[in-house]
Amino acid sequence: MDTAIRDVHEGDLTFSTQPAEAGLELALEQQPGAIIDLVDQSGLKGCGGAGFPTARKWRLAAEQAADRRYVVCNADESEPGAFKDRVILERYPDLVLDGMTIAAWAIGATSGVIYLRGEYAFLRPALDDCIARRRSTGTLGLDVLGRDGFDFDVIIHLGAGAYVCGEESALLESLEGRRGHPRNRPPYPVRSGLHGKPTVVNNVETLAWVPCIISNGAGWFRSLGTAQSPGLKLFSISGDVDRPGVYELPMGTTIAALLDRVGGAGAKAVQVGGAAGICVPAEQFDRALTFEDVTASGAVIVFGPDRDMLQVAENFLEFFVAESCGQCTPCRIGNQRLLEGIRDIRRGQCSTDRLSGLLDLCETMRATSKCGLGQTSPNAFQSIIAAFPGDVVGRSAKSLTWVQEVRS
Repeated sequence: MDTAIRDVHEGDLTFSTQPAEAGLELALEQQPGAIIDLVDQSGLKGCGGAGFPTARKWRLAAEQAADRRYVVCNADESEPGAFKDRVILERYPDLVLDGMTIAAWAIGATSGVIYLRGEYAFLRPALDDCIARRRSTGTLGLDVLGRDGFDFDVIIHLGAGAYVCGEESALLESLEGRRGHPRNRPPYPVRSGLHGKPTVVNNVETLAWVPCIISNGAGWFRSLGTAQSPGLKLFSISGDVDRPGVYELPMGTTIAALLDRVGGAGAKAVQVGGAAGICVPAEQFDRALTFEDVTASGAVIVFGPDRDMLQVAENFLEFFVAESCGQCTPCRIGNQRLLEGIRDIRRGQCSTDRLSGLLDLCETMRATSKCGLGQTSPNAFQSIIAAFPGDVVGRSAKSLTWVQEVRS
């Protein structure tokens, strides 16, 4: 397993071995439908966390009757603990733009937008230079690479630091000059997205893998990882480890193998998926980083043996309270109630009945919140309470029965 795990400090990522424009040139030699079929065969899924099949999204957009279509690169990497997309944009911007151009060819789009996180404004000059160079060399603009009638260009739109704009419909609202509030769905962006036209919104890493798959073949990507979660994936590793950084791992790698690679011996817990992910305690480190097991969004935060996990939960909930757009009640009020509950637990002032009520609230938020923020923000509360019920009991209810119920 170790030979397949490489980080940005000690070795090159697969992206660095990709010949310039090779995937794009091969893609434009094929019919759009064939490109979608190839991506489908590879099993590529969205690398931003949701894991939606990339080819299915492209096919749905291509099937819509429309006079204009868009490709949007979601570079609003605002999940706490995530920084892999920043590395891709810094080191391999051409791969991302190749991926956007291939997606445009596949769905019949003529315009693309990189929605860049506000805190990544320092990346914009280099990205602008890359886009200008591509226009001058014919890999963007009119008749891309000499392909008559295939026109595609890209602009950059800078976000303003709203976490909720990582959700694709809120991102589109922001692009159209409105407050970044999630839209009611359906319709989904593939049918009615930017300016009401069919729109594909893909994560930075997802787009960067596309030209690699075109160059190396669907079988190459499918042969890596697991049957349900094929391929390689980049992970941002931070926290109590000796070697933090961005690592490339085959899907299906266990948390234990990851910790061994990054120097995380003695870890008490690992938060997988950033603040919106789940907390995995040490006794479950044999779990795999896959879409079907532990969420594989790419952000991994490691907590050493001396960390106060209730403080961790409080920190995450403070973040969600601040970042909720306030549009829907379950998220706006629910996160505040969870935060109050965690603070009362830390003060030893939370009864078992109230704890049970807060856990019920988590399920209500998950079922009724309008977007992914409210649907996933309870994850940290639930998983930390479940993983460390002894810490909770020690500060509040003194109920061994409750501990057993939570663990079950």
